[in-house]
Amino acid sequence: MFGLGPTELIIIAVIVLLIFGAKRLPEIGKGLGGAIREFKNVKKELSPKKTGDEGQDTDNASTKKEDLPPNLETKIVGKVLEQVPGVKKAMDVKKKAEKLKELVK
Repeated sequence: MFGLGPTELIIIAVIVLLIFGAKRLPEIGKGLGGAIREFKNVKKELSPKKTGDEGQDTDNASTKKEDLPPNLETKIVGKVLEQVPGVKKAMDVKKKAEKLKELVK
């Protein structure tokens, strides 16, 4: 598994436990599981559309393919922000830091 042995995995698990704490780990796991589940659902929704577009004009199919990634990305970002605790706060801090950088320039 990616060249990681049991010792490395135990060390990583201990570090994650120390960083997030025992109470937060189930919440984070639940949020990540929900995000992965939603990603799979969105992927399934988009798969039939691609097979149906093959018979159409290539120009129309290419414009639809260009529209799909932003929609997919926004759906995934929205679900992650809803389900993973702490991500929304981190995104808010990042936006504030970017605004501060702009003001300093």
